Amino acid sequence: MSQHTNDLDSDSFAPLKPDLFHILLALEEEERHGYGILKEVEQRTDGRIRLEPSPLYRRLKRLLDAGIVEESAKRPAPELDDERRRYYRLTPSGRRMLAAEARRVVALAGSDRVRRLANA
Repeated sequence: MSQHTNDLDSDSFAPLKPDLFHILLALEEEERHGYGILKEVEQRTDGRIRLEPSPLYRRLKRLLDAGIVEESAKRPAPELDDERRRYYRLTPSGRRMLAAEARRVVALAGSDRVRRLANA
């Protein structure tokens, strides 16, 4: 498990950049390792967002330090996994942050101005 070096400062993340939003969204359903996050984001966005490994791990480190994600102690069976993989999951704070961002996105998408632009 990760030890937080900072208290969660949601203001430093809000509004979430699209890549961070999709990283958290990938972890909302299940714990994943880095490559699993990359593939889930790519699949979920139909390839519009492609994360590179190095920036992904920098973002995960920042999210770990802020207490938004944590490393999971659960592991798949050894024959189904690579022992070098680190698995990540959302913390309760991370779930609250993801829910707040989802509400913000829904409210933005529901505005008359945005709907007008989308239909132009």
